[in-house]
Amino acid sequence: MTDTILYERTGHIARLVLKNPEQHNALGQEQLLAIQAHLETVRQDSQLRVLIITGWGDKTFCAGASLQQLGSGELTGDAFQETTDQIAALEIPTICAINGNVYGGGVELALSCDFRIGIVGSKLRVPAAAIGLCYPASGINRFVERLGLGAAKRMLLAAEAMSAETMHDLGFLDHLVQPAGLDEAAEKLAREIAALAPLAIKAMKHILQQAAAGNIDQDQARARADQCLQSEDLQEGFTAQREKRSPRFKGQ
Repeated sequence: MTDTILYERTGHIARLVLKNPEQHNALGQEQLLAIQAHLETVRQDSQLRVLIITGWGDKTFCAGASLQQLGSGELTGDAFQETTDQIAALEIPTICAINGNVYGGGVELALSCDFRIGIVGSKLRVPAAAIGLCYPASGINRFVERLGLGAAKRMLLAAEAMSAETMHDLGFLDHLVQPAGLDEAAEKLAREIAALAPLAIKAMKHILQQAAAGNIDQDQARARADQCLQSEDLQEGFTAQREKRSPRFKGQ
C-alpha cells in the first residue's frame, strides 16, 4: 500500500492523512485505492467513534484528483466520486482538519465530512469551469446539499477564489483557527464527540443524511430511535446524570 496515505487509530479516534505534499496532496488512482482500503478498516472497527481526515504539510490540504492522471485516462472522475461517497456514507462522524489551501475535488472531499475546521490564511477554489470540466452530478449535489444553491454557484459556476473568512461565512468551515491550533482543535472536537453515546450519534447521523436528501424513511428512523431507547447506553446516561459524573458509553 502506498506511503502517501497514512492511517492510525488511538483509542476511539482514527486519523487519515494525505501525505503527498510535493503534489499538493493530489489524489491519483493509487491514493484513492489506499483511502478506500482504510475506509473499509473504519467500517469494520466497532470500537472506532470518530475519523479525522487531514493533509500533510502547511500549504495544501488537497488539490483534488490528479489532473495528470485524469488527462491521461488513468483516473476517472467516477473513482474519485466513489471515494467521497464512501466517506460521506460512514456511520461514524468525520472531521476534516483542513491544514492549508483546498482546491478542486479537495473541496468535495472536505464536504464529504461532517465537520470542517480550517486555518486563517488559507484559500479555496474549484477551477473546473476554468479548465473546461463539468463537475460530476453527484459531486454537484453534495455542494448544494451541504452549502445551498447560492454558495454552490459561486464555487462551481464562477470558480470564485475564497478566503478562509469567506469559507467560514458561507458555512463551508464550521470552525476557523490559527494554523498552530488546528491539530488541537480537531482532537478536542473528536474527543468530545467520542465521549457521546455512539448508538445515538449513528442514528441521528443516518436520519440527518436522509433529511438533507429530502427523504426520511420514517420506519428506519423509528427503529433507530427505539434501539436507542432500549440501549444500555441510555440507562448509563441517566445513571451518570443522577450520580453527577461523566457517562461511560459502550455503544450497546
